[in-house]
Amino acid sequence: MSDILVHTEAGVMTLTFNRVARKNSITGAMYEALSEALDQASEDAAVRAVLIQGDPTIFSAGNDIADFMAAASAPADTPMKESPAIRFLRTIAAFPKPVIAAVCGPAVGIGTTLLFHCDLVYAGDNAAFSMPFVNLGLVPEAASSLLAPRMFGYHRAAEALMLGEPFMAEAALEVGLANRIVPPLECNGIAQGQARKLAAKPLSALIETKRLLKMAQQPAVLARIDAESESFGHAMRSPAAKEAFSAFMEKRKPDFSKV
Repeated sequence: MSDILVHTEAGVMTLTFNRVARKNSITGAMYEALSEALDQASEDAAVRAVLIQGDPTIFSAGNDIADFMAAASAPADTPMKESPAIRFLRTIAAFPKPVIAAVCGPAVGIGTTLLFHCDLVYAGDNAAFSMPFVNLGLVPEAASSLLAPRMFGYHRAAEALMLGEPFMAEAALEVGLANRIVPPLECNGIAQGQARKLAAKPLSALIETKRLLKMAQQPAVLARIDAESESFGHAMRSPAAKEAFSAFMEKRKPDFSKV
């Protein structure tokens, strides 16, 4: 069975992370599947909204660490911006139709940053958001270094991106990352209901409204994704990142004292 389930009904394409045994950590193949689904949804007039969801216990643990380690071993001249993850981020950032997310349990790394590019976010009361890039010797991605300060305010964004500690659903609601907090077992259904409400509205008006809402920041967002990807590629090959990845795989605390 696929790690990304794609189902379209009542004008809503639902994309479900389906790798719960691995905490819905996202592989390169999963990013490709997500990008292809979004490209299809963009062109298909029958798709009027997209819903991204996980399991009631876990949204996503972020990028698969084994994939990170493989990418870190790639030739130094391999452009990070051509990676499946960056393709997905550019695709969702530029996606013209409404995107809704249902988030329960941990949403780590890209599990949180992809939400900056969603139009509506419904969070289970067990949701825990985190952007622990620095803890892995990495830097922000998905234009989060631009969008988090705008949404959270600088100091809260710095806390989230520099300390990398989780913040819960109530904090996400307070800073505007989530629209509503709901019971986890109801979250996907509530988000589906909201997606169907959007799908019943005039699509041309929705697309133009979204374009106008994002018009002032869209060029800067895409430029920041590219800038972050360059920094991310360098950071991923750094001694700090290699120590963090090794420590994760060996289930020990990383030692950054010599890097």
